[in-house]
Amino acid sequence: MTERAQIRTRLDGVNVPLAERLATALLGGVALSVGARWLRGSAQRRPAAGGMALIAAGTLALGRAIAGRCPVYRTRARWRGEPAAHRWGAVEPLAFRERVEVRLRVNGRDHQVAADARTTLLDLVREQLQLTGTKKGCNLGECGACTVHLDGRRVNACMVLAAAADGRAVTTIEGLAEGGRLHPVQQAFIDHDGLQCGFCTPGQIMSAVALLAEGHAGSDAEIREWMSGNLCRCGAYPGIVAAVRSAATGDA
Repeated sequence: MTERAQIRTRLDGVNVPLAERLATALLGGVALSVGARWLRGSAQRRPAAGGMALIAAGTLALGRAIAGRCPVYRTRARWRGEPAAHRWGAVEPLAFRERVEVRLRVNGRDHQVAADARTTLLDLVREQLQLTGTKKGCNLGECGACTVHLDGRRVNACMVLAAAADGRAVTTIEGLAEGGRLHPVQQAFIDHDGLQCGFCTPGQIMSAVALLAEGHAGSDAEIREWMSGNLCRCGAYPGIVAAVRSAATGDA
């Protein structure tokens, strides 16, 4: 037994913590003390039966603590010897699966993909569905270059597990244009020069589309606030704000 091992006593083949027996003895002593005081004052204020009951309970508790035969100990002893499944019912153990089947609708098309359980939605759309318009920037959820729509709400795809998208609808930058015609926000970015190197532009556009749907284009300040999760290292922010404002007012 190491120095850090708990001090325990052994009774009927079951280890009972010494601290529990001391606590029971202390409670018994308190009951005896209160019972004695009760009896001393019983002549003036209280019937003696209450004091006798407290003394009897205290004596019983002390005896059980000394002998270690408290029913609580017996119950805990039985539980210690039984598997948890016997006490609470069978519980299916959690199992980690290395690969998962993911079914999702991407840009209006249904896909069923087998992927590593740790695969992010970003890697799934880029590496397995070959939709490389969604960019991998910081891979920490800070730059917004990987922004996509998940059930209509913008998310950073690098921070969402592919398995979490099972049964859900995903829209990437490739899914905005319809019939060869650019989405109004895409056209506005071109018209107002809201880009330079273009790396962050897909994420900027996806956030702008969501921003308009959310109704957060009331002013330039509001646009900047609700686009603040998308960084442009080239500093094309004036053009980005102008593009979003133009798309919001229908001037694109």
